[in-house]
Amino acid sequence: MTTDRIWSYAPDSGYVEGQDLTGFSVVASDGTIGHVDRQADPHGLAHLVVDTGVWIFGRSVLVPVGVVTQVDTRDQRVTLACTGAEVKAAPRFRTDSETRDGEYLSAVGAYYLRLTATA
Repeated sequence: MTTDRIWSYAPDSGYVEGQDLTGFSVVASDGTIGHVDRQADPHGLAHLVVDTGVWIFGRSVLVPVGVVTQVDTRDQRVTLACTGAEVKAAPRFRTDSETRDGEYLSAVGAYYLRLTATA
């Protein structure tokens, strides 16, 4: 099974190519988890870095865009196809260098792909 789809927005997500989501609220299926701090697409592995504020002790999480179910530009909100607990349990994001680390990104992609396979 390929992990490519976890790194691409779903065609029906509402995302428009080149759209800046910085500052948008990020909402899991069970509530708000933070806001988009930045977005990146190194080597076709598009993802969001989400600042969780005090929700997970001030740390950020890396979320592949394949779990984005909706981009609402009017309300500046990104909705995910997973729960807050599932995001919290993802491989830990520590430094920006991990956004270019193939091994780390493979682990993150595989984790979220398993979640979407059971959804």
